[in-house]
Amino acid sequence: MELELIEGAHPRVGFEAGRASGQQPNLQVLPGLYLGPAGRGKAAERPPGITALLSVDSEPPGEVGLEDVLHLEALDQPGCDLLSRLDQAAAFIDRIRAKEGAILVQCHAGVSRSVAVVTAYLMKANNLPFEEAYTFIRAIKPDAKMNEGFEWQLKLYEKMGCEVDVTSAVYKQYNLQSLTERYSESQDLPKEIFAIDPNNIEQATNCELTYKCRKCRRLLFQSSNILPHDEGTGLAAFAHKRFSEPAPFHCNSRPGCTSYFIEPLQWMEPMLLGVIEGQLLCPKCTSKLGSFHWHGEQCSCGRWVTPAFQIHKSRVDEAKGLPAGALLSARKQS
Repeated sequence: MELELIEGAHPRVGFEAGRASGQQPNLQVLPGLYLGPAGRGKAAERPPGITALLSVDSEPPGEVGLEDVLHLEALDQPGCDLLSRLDQAAAFIDRIRAKEGAILVQCHAGVSRSVAVVTAYLMKANNLPFEEAYTFIRAIKPDAKMNEGFEWQLKLYEKMGCEVDVTSAVYKQYNLQSLTERYSESQDLPKEIFAIDPNNIEQATNCELTYKCRKCRRLLFQSSNILPHDEGTGLAAFAHKRFSEPAPFHCNSRPGCTSYFIEPLQWMEPMLLGVIEGQLLCPKCTSKLGSFHWHGEQCSCGRWVTPAFQIHKSRVDEAKGLPAGALLSARKQS
């Protein structure tokens, strides 16, 4: 949906945008949707007609005299996770607007966290790319400036079709990177970071490719465990940035890649905990499969992957997915 400029240089996205003067503490973004700083949710300071509050802040908003209140605990820091809660926020906003209510989205200063949530809502509700939605917000609120981490997360949100899919490669890589930053000591990582060992799964999906140790035939991972990445572009690919543009996730590996980068699996746990880097060994025959590094490694194609759990293609064999129920029998025989 294209942006249009209307009177006063206020854009619209298929609807009239609310006008706000420099003195107005709360900005009407859409009919029924307002944006502002913390404290403006109180009855004496909020716009008339506000029926709900969405607070994105480090502390709850306190008593505001409203029945519908959602608090998302978040710091204005690049590493703070907003992505996993964007769908929840959008659903809350939709519910309020659907019953002709009006919602105020607020954070401490009203320029970063709340802006990120409202931008994500515009993306989802109006099928807008990140840049277009963010441009819309900044045109009506020139001081809007979300931090670089939130920008990065919203670009990932766009790549997932503005719906958080925890099974997607995009989200898995994001979650791994976020957990790695959150837990400075690898021995403190939560158990849920490790994907289920496919060798213990009783049924396989027909479309799944499986990968076995070339030496002992032990099942190691499936195609759904692979975290694809775009091919690096020469020497420039080795200049890693924390908040670089999200790489397209189109295929499991590129011709220039000699390894599969996968999510950590249960069979890796004894090798990973308590150390930053090391070798990945087959849990059955202990032959070397690849390596890992919590702070990242470069693929042979030049792309930097963080964190990195890479299995050399030369150490595994690929097989077509087995019929449902056949995987357990194959596992028992291996």
